[in-house]
Amino acid sequence: MRSERTNEAAATITPYQDGPLLVRGDFELVTPDGERIDGRRGTVALCRCGKSALKPFCDGTHKAINFRAGTSRQG
Repeated sequence: MRSERTNEAAATITPYQDGPLLVRGDFELVTPDGERIDGRRGTVALCRCGKSALKPFCDGTHKAINFRAGTSRQG
Protein backbone atom coordinates (compact mmCIF):
# COMPACT_ATOMS: atom_id res chain seq x y z
CA MET A 1 0.00 0.00 0.00
CA ARG A 2 1.36 3.43 -0.87
CA SER A 3 0.79 6.61 1.04
CA GLU A 4 -1.02 9.21 -1.07
CA ARG A 5 0.85 12.12 0.53
CA THR A 6 4.42 10.95 -0.01
CA ASN A 7 4.01 8.17 -2.58
CA GLU A 8 6.22 6.00 -0.33
CA ALA A 9 5.40 2.58 1.06
CA ALA A 10 3.45 2.63 4.32
CA ALA A 11 5.41 -0.46 5.40
CA THR A 12 8.59 -2.20 4.30
CA ILE A 13 9.32 -5.93 4.47
CA THR A 14 12.97 -6.98 4.48
CA PRO A 15 14.01 -10.65 4.21
CA TYR A 16 17.09 -11.34 6.32
CA GLN A 17 19.67 -13.87 5.15
CA ASP A 18 18.81 -17.23 6.77
CA GLY A 19 16.36 -15.45 9.06
CA PRO A 20 13.00 -13.75 9.45
CA LEU A 21 11.09 -11.16 7.48
CA LEU A 22 11.40 -7.82 9.24
CA VAL A 23 8.30 -5.65 8.83
CA ARG A 24 8.59 -1.94 9.61
CA GLY A 25 6.11 0.88 9.37
CA ASP A 26 2.35 1.22 9.37
CA PHE A 27 0.86 -2.26 8.96
CA GLU A 28 -1.81 -4.56 10.34
CA LEU A 29 -1.45 -8.31 10.82
CA VAL A 30 -4.61 -10.40 10.45
CA THR A 31 -5.49 -14.09 10.44
CA PRO A 32 -7.00 -15.71 7.33
CA ASP A 33 -10.39 -15.12 9.02
CA GLY A 34 -9.69 -11.40 9.40
CA GLU A 35 -8.96 -11.39 13.14
CA ARG A 36 -6.34 -8.85 14.14
CA ILE A 37 -2.99 -10.19 15.43
CA ASP A 38 -1.40 -7.80 17.92
CA GLY A 39 2.01 -6.83 16.54
CA ARG A 40 2.72 -4.83 19.72
CA ARG A 41 5.07 -2.41 17.94
CA GLY A 42 5.92 -0.73 14.65
CA THR A 43 8.58 -3.33 13.77
CA VAL A 44 8.09 -7.10 13.92
CA ALA A 45 10.08 -10.14 12.82
CA LEU A 46 7.94 -12.74 11.06
CA CYS A 47 8.97 -16.40 10.97
CA ARG A 48 10.17 -17.75 7.62
CA CYS A 49 11.41 -21.17 8.74
CA GLY A 50 8.02 -22.44 9.93
CA LYS A 51 9.35 -23.76 13.25
CA SER A 52 8.77 -20.80 15.60
CA ALA A 53 6.76 -21.49 18.75
CA LEU A 54 5.45 -17.90 18.51
CA LYS A 55 4.08 -17.99 14.94
CA PRO A 56 3.65 -15.81 13.04
CA PHE A 57 6.51 -14.14 14.93
CA CYS A 58 10.14 -15.23 14.87
CA ASP A 59 11.56 -16.71 18.08
CA GLY A 60 15.08 -17.40 16.79
CA THR A 61 14.49 -21.11 16.07
CA HIS A 62 15.86 -20.61 12.53
CA LYS A 63 19.37 -20.49 14.04
CA ALA A 64 18.94 -23.76 15.95
CA ILE A 65 17.62 -25.65 12.92
CA ASN A 66 20.19 -24.17 10.52
CA PHE A 67 17.50 -22.61 8.31
CA ARG A 68 18.79 -21.32 4.97
CA ALA A 69 17.10 -18.73 2.80
CA GLY A 70 18.40 -15.89 0.73
CA THR A 71 17.37 -12.28 0.55
CA SER A 72 16.53 -12.07 -3.15
CA ARG A 73 13.64 -13.49 -5.16
CA GLN A 74 15.94 -16.17 -6.55
CA GLY A 75 17.42 -17.37 -3.30
